[in-house]
Amino acid sequence: MSIKIKSVCVNEFIMDFFRFGKGEKPLVILPGLSVQSVMGAAEAISDEYSVMKDEFTVYVFDRRKVLPSSYSIKDMADDTALAIKALGLRDVYIFGASQGGMIALELAAHYPDNIKKVAVASTSLKVSERQFAVIKGWIEKAKARDGTGIYIDFGKNIYPTDIYEKYRQALIEAGKAVTDNEMRRFITLAEAVKGYNSKLSAEDIRCPIFAVGAVDDKIFGESAIREIVETFRNLPGFKYHLYENFGHALYDTAPDFRKRLYDFFTEKNQ
Repeated sequence: MSIKIKSVCVNEFIMDFFRFGKGEKPLVILPGLSVQSVMGAAEAISDEYSVMKDEFTVYVFDRRKVLPSSYSIKDMADDTALAIKALGLRDVYIFGASQGGMIALELAAHYPDNIKKVAVASTSLKVSERQFAVIKGWIEKAKARDGTGIYIDFGKNIYPTDIYEKYRQALIEAGKAVTDNEMRRFITLAEAVKGYNSKLSAEDIRCPIFAVGAVDDKIFGESAIREIVETFRNLPGFKYHLYENFGHALYDTAPDFRKRLYDFFTEKNQ
């Protein structure tokens, strides 16, 4: 059965999502920054996270459909919280990748009563000018309407070299299909990362956190995961894992990542 894209309407905005699985526990996945919506990859994501399907019902959220001219990470978290509430989800487990990880941590801090556990991968508590440099290059390409250039640069910076080379032609073809509206949307979402500073501490979080990073992360660098570890190491239930040779997109490239995620979410002693 094909997965249907649905929409949740909240106040003045609409947010697309899809769901799969049959478990009683709700798991929300918040994707990272992408040129085109991950809604088009629903079947692939469902397959990739098949380990979750029996114990969880998984909800994958997009950002709001029509973006304001300025849209912060905190705004994204607030919108996601409203969408979760509108769907009647309680005691939610959350996984956020990259920008989605920033949103996930904001949710944990500002909406603690409805969140059981949070896992984040390849994310950062704050973004320096140096860490923003690669994303700044993507924004410049988007403003020039260079879809292929964005996808190629994406591939070079989020994947290990062998994986980039394997999918290089597919990235080129995907870039050719990027619309002007997708470019404008991407620019707004990408600019939200500039200067981001969550100012979060362990005192702001109640739930267990699992943080995953890569030593060869070309976007935020190894320092980002190290800072998260230092910030939350004394939080009850905190865990972390550091990968080598899987790049920023370790959540796609590390073969054991989803099993690690499942083990954290289903562990009973927290």
